[in-house]
Amino acid sequence: MKEPILELRGIRKSFGSGDSKIEILKGVDLKIFEGEFVAIVGASGSGKSTLMNILGCLNPTTSGTYLLKGEDVSTFDQDELSRLRREFFGFVFQSYNLIPSLTSSQNVQLPAIYSGVDSSTREQKANQLLDFLSLKDKYHNYPNQLSGGQQQRVSIARALMNGGEIILADEPTGALDSKSGEEVMKLLIELWENGHTLILITHSKEVAEVANRVIEIKDGEIISDVIKEITTHQKQLKAQEKTTPTLFFELLEATKSSLSSLRMNVFRTILTLLGIVIGVSSVIVMLAIGDGAKQEVMDKISAMGTNLLVIRTGSPNSRGFSDIATLVPADMEAINELDNIIGSMPESRRSFTVRYGNHDVSTPINTTSYMMPKIRNWYPSNGTFFTQEDERSMAKVVVLGETVAKSLFEDANPLGEFVLVNNIMFQVIGVMSSKGASSNGEDEDDVVFMPYTTGSLQILGQTHLRNITVAVDDVSIIDVTEEKIEALLLERHKIKDFRIRNMASLIEDTAQTQNTLTILLGSIAGISLLVGGIGVMNIMLVSVTERTKEIGIKMANGARQGNIIQQFLIEAILVSALGGIIGVVIGLGATAILEAFGISVLYSILPIILAFGCSFLTGLIFGYLPAKKASNLDPVVALASE
Repeated sequence: MKEPILELRGIRKSFGSGDSKIEILKGVDLKIFEGEFVAIVGASGSGKSTLMNILGCLNPTTSGTYLLKGEDVSTFDQDELSRLRREFFGFVFQSYNLIPSLTSSQNVQLPAIYSGVDSSTREQKANQLLDFLSLKDKYHNYPNQLSGGQQQRVSIARALMNGGEIILADEPTGALDSKSGEEVMKLLIELWENGHTLILITHSKEVAEVANRVIEIKDGEIISDVIKEITTHQKQLKAQEKTTPTLFFELLEATKSSLSSLRMNVFRTILTLLGIVIGVSSVIVMLAIGDGAKQEVMDKISAMGTNLLVIRTGSPNSRGFSDIATLVPADMEAINELDNIIGSMPESRRSFTVRYGNHDVSTPINTTSYMMPKIRNWYPSNGTFFTQEDERSMAKVVVLGETVAKSLFEDANPLGEFVLVNNIMFQVIGVMSSKGASSNGEDEDDVVFMPYTTGSLQILGQTHLRNITVAVDDVSIIDVTEEKIEALLLERHKIKDFRIRNMASLIEDTAQTQNTLTILLGSIAGISLLVGGIGVMNIMLVSVTERTKEIGIKMANGARQGNIIQQFLIEAILVSALGGIIGVVIGLGATAILEAFGISVLYSILPIILAFGCSFLTGLIFGYLPAKKASNLDPVVALASE
């Protein structure tokens, strides 16, 4: 005696728990053999649909044993159950269960996608099945463009796509008129005659009469099992070749499905993109502004020289400049005798009115040394700077900043002309090159330089210095040089009434401060990207809820949990990646506009990669929860949703 293709032993199925527990199937024993046409009949609520869901591996049993070709189905995991639905079963539902966004041909191809069949082969076979079912001119029609009978034939074609060794038909004529119902039954009989094992669920005894075996179920128990004479003209079903899809194939098909879904919901896709676009563009703009501000400050400080030590009057904890007369020219001369010293320059600064003819300006007078151009790397663009001899002879000469020169002389050449400073005549011997604004916004070209010896006697009336700037030769030992200067001044002053600022350390401290500012700006922008990610997750969760039935249909046609996760995860990633690309373009455009308005920005590939990478990860991270939720849906519950 041949082995049954399906065998149920003491199958029970309950729903709920405790006092609300309802037992639908009560110890069902059943054997179904290959090639049978079995009709399971019973009134609504008798348990026949639950029995079909168990036979089709859509629903697990509460207890009992289910053997499929001798294998215990209860030992199979979700992926193995998906394989059974994909390779052995074909489902024909009362409500057709076609995916509205797919054409007839695409709906038929669905099971073959999860079997790894290439697109051209499955399209060819799907169209052949549609031809066989008299739907040759309906390949590209969507379900809403088909009649009920045509939709059911598409459903039958889908059931046959992977061979459909066992066809499970749940009330296949229930939603059809009598004529369409007769046509569908003829098709099912023809399938049975061609070798398929056919299990028909119906409440109609007239429909069941065409089967060669009729099983009646009532209150979860089989009350009769009538076997008629089996026809002798049934053909042997040809075995279908089984294929295993590769990961690349699955990802490619999931991407196609995701793109199709996104196209079907364009407005929602745009809204989802918006959060990512704002987040990515904000990151790029904010970091570009932060890096630009940092670069601008660092350039201005570096222009002053990184090998400088600035000695100021005042106690170590004081800020700014002090008028305390503690630094004198003799201190500078002593410092020049130390090792690793290129030179030093004094500076005393006070504002005076400078006149030329009918023009006058109030500007800072900086009394300094002939070493200033070398130490500050700032040279005249016209004429010369005063010399050491000018300094020694206390010559009455000045070098004008560009702003002062333009204010006093406009377009005329100032060289050789005399100006009045504090009512004393000074000859103009040079004009400094343009320096621009300082890091605190002051105009560095609004200044007049003169020898400190002349300025101390003729202008300031003081011999002490506001500060001394020292240039060191070897920056690697600038800290050692700083310690030597400190020791020298302590020995001379007997008290620490001075402060030494290391410009190299200042640059390092400034860089750290600017980095902190950039991180702060990036963090603020990153928050908007995070909000965009949460938006992606919310939209995807809504999408899962709206497409629950579609998920159930795909699971019934052999989609594994991994296939469902792939599709929804790829949808989220595609949205985030596309949003990232648009955000990068908008971010770069906004940065260019800001640059055109004079705001300092710095283009860098790292923020762009960072922003786009974060948008990609956003899709991956925030898309996983909705994808996981979709994959965990119960196929039967999903199919029943509307």
